Amino acid sequence: MTMRRREFIGLVGVAVAAGSVGARAQQPPTIGFLSSRSPTESSGVVAAFREGLRESGFVEGKNVAIAFRWADGRYNRLPALAAELIDLRVTVLFAAGGPPSALAAKVATSTIPIVFSAATDPVGLGLVASLNKPGANVTGMSTLTAPLGAKGIELLKELVPKATAMAYLDNPSNPGSKLQLDEAHIAADAVKVRLHVLNASTEVELYEAFSALPQLHVDGLIVAGEPFFDSQREMIVRLTARSGVPASYAWRENVLIGGLMSYGNSLPGLYRQAATYVGRVLKGEKPTDLPVMQPRKYELAINLKTARALGITIPPTLLARADEVIE
Repeated sequence: MTMRRREFIGLVGVAVAAGSVGARAQQPPTIGFLSSRSPTESSGVVAAFREGLRESGFVEGKNVAIAFRWADGRYNRLPALAAELIDLRVTVLFAAGGPPSALAAKVATSTIPIVFSAATDPVGLGLVASLNKPGANVTGMSTLTAPLGAKGIELLKELVPKATAMAYLDNPSNPGSKLQLDEAHIAADAVKVRLHVLNASTEVELYEAFSALPQLHVDGLIVAGEPFFDSQREMIVRLTARSGVPASYAWRENVLIGGLMSYGNSLPGLYRQAATYVGRVLKGEKPTDLPVMQPRKYELAINLKTARALGITIPPTLLARADEVIE
């Protein structure tokens, strides 16, 4: 029996369509990695994220894909970047870099699962209904940055007992910044230190803030734990060194490149833990059934080389409490 040409073409079309469906079915799930930070200074946390995925049984390029989008500290770019990832039909959104990216992801979708990392006060910000029962499509890793500014003031006061004035570098465009600043004011009042707040949300404003620092005659500087400041880490540490003012940071990454002192959570640890939640979501669990994780350890890091350059002697009691001392 001779097959008619029209029938043959129809059968070929069905075969091609079936092959396309099969190819799509074999494609690995895609993680949308939305970050308010920059790729250059995030290599360590990205490596930790991939490590957490491997612990969950997912390896990029084998059984999972990752689509990265970076805001480079410009929070107004996050909604468009989130929309791009949603258009890619990602399986799960990983919101990295604090409240700005987490909030942008939540606004962008109510159906795609969202896992955030290092978000300050997720309940207060409206990301989740509660820590134990997040609700909806959002869960992740909280970071307790609110006390960090306060602890920075206490540590600087211990380092410079005669200190009467300190500066606090803040980014008011970050929705989570007010908590840290409020705690810092309380701590400053407790140790009788006058606190000068310097606001910066752009590179130009950072330069302006440090230009104003000499006129304030402060005895110390606290740099808020904040994604935009992370994206400008090298510049901030360089400008701080030029000012000659001892500074306390939230993350040890600043100390590794010359900052004096830091007290805070391990950022790589936060990302690695959050990645395990991404893995669980990829395996079928729902964010609403995954309680928000909370860090339980803070780390104190001190750079002795920087202390010597500033002419500061670190008290033995402070050195003894340090988790890491950089020579």
